[in-house]
Amino acid sequence: MNWSRKAKKYTGVNLVEDNNKSDQLRKEILRLTGEYFDLVHKKKEFVPNETFVAASSKVLDKNDLNNLVDSSLDLWLTAGRYAEEFEKKLPKKFGTNFASSTVSGSAANLLAFSALTSEYFGKKRIKDGDEVITVAAGFPTTVAPIIHNRCVPVYLDVDLDTCNIKINEIKKALTKKTKAVFLAHTLGNPFDLDAISKFCKDNDLFLIEDCCDAFGSKFDGKPVGTFGNFASLSFYPAHHITTGEGGAVLYNDIKMKRIVESFRDWGRDCWCQTGMNNTCGKRYSWKLGKLPQGYDHKFVYSHVGYNMKITDIQAALGCSQLDKVEQFIDKRKENFEYLLKKFNEEKLDKYFILPKAHPKSEPSWYGFLLTIKNKSKINRNDLVKHLNSKRILTRLLFAGNLTKQPGYMNKKHRVVGGLKNTDKIMSDSFWVGVWPGLGQKELDFITYEIKKYILKS
Repeated sequence: MNWSRKAKKYTGVNLVEDNNKSDQLRKEILRLTGEYFDLVHKKKEFVPNETFVAASSKVLDKNDLNNLVDSSLDLWLTAGRYAEEFEKKLPKKFGTNFASSTVSGSAANLLAFSALTSEYFGKKRIKDGDEVITVAAGFPTTVAPIIHNRCVPVYLDVDLDTCNIKINEIKKALTKKTKAVFLAHTLGNPFDLDAISKFCKDNDLFLIEDCCDAFGSKFDGKPVGTFGNFASLSFYPAHHITTGEGGAVLYNDIKMKRIVESFRDWGRDCWCQTGMNNTCGKRYSWKLGKLPQGYDHKFVYSHVGYNMKITDIQAALGCSQLDKVEQFIDKRKENFEYLLKKFNEEKLDKYFILPKAHPKSEPSWYGFLLTIKNKSKINRNDLVKHLNSKRILTRLLFAGNLTKQPGYMNKKHRVVGGLKNTDKIMSDSFWVGVWPGLGQKELDFITYEIKKYILKS
């Protein structure tokens, strides 16, 4: 990249050519940055009982740090040249036509759902009181946008081996008020997209795929996130790639770009990129709403929106991380298969329901979920405490059962078919890591300590 030409577009500064002193200084700063990374952030050898075995975390190298420093030297603090590059690279890596970056995966979910309330959708748009089919077992920010937009979540139970929605129950949830299905691919494990896609098509429903845990997962050879109207991604440090905080909304229809980015950028009607003006050529000629003729288009608001733009520093890290995403995905798959093999070899499947994928899917696993079998005498909390005492970090399946969470239990909702398995997950499930920073030594240690606890209990 010719950084000077790109940076000029956003800073408005007459930057020097590559052979001038500022460019030489930049190159020297970045060389020293790489040297600093090698000295300070070198990965340490794993030591059982001393080294933390995280459930999930980031994997960074000197190229990541170089990009962070490079972007900071521009002093362009909002979305700029790196954000532009990131939004071009991301959909190509993920498998969609377009991407709109934002501040988090939670924000991506909110933007995707809010976009469906736009008047641009006419009679089909989602309105107050409409129902949305989802599950209670998962992360709360899949459901939060439904509630924030004054709609009603309709909860279905999940299967215990996949922790995805019970397909055979979904028709029972359908009413005249149903407008959408909003589901996450649990821990990177794709739900049955054949069945869900057909259900949505047959009933003219919107589909939002929460892919925050599923970057790189496939169903029937096709990337998840390409089946519905919108998909969401998270770039929190625990996810497949990171921008620190960050996320994205992905979609295939160019018409959606204006709607999503309007909600993201204060709700404004103007579609100019950051640092640009009068892209439409009619900045002072529009007559919109009840505003006077010629009201400055940069300050016309067609939606009740937010400010959820990513910073250029975040996007710079995202660009570097995307260059490594394939190897991250491969390592997650490798670690998952290794753990699955170890658990079967050690006959730990006697005590746990092990994760299972749909036969047509190829998961990019986020974690290795373990659900204690009913006949087992293992206490989940005691086992988790034991693992934590050995510095093996675990996670529950997030909210467990949202209908029993303090912030959600009194919010208007419907339950269809009961939540027996969801309650089981709430009481007896947890997961351990498969992220790329883990190797066989760490995975062997996880298996060893779980088996040791079982034999002693």
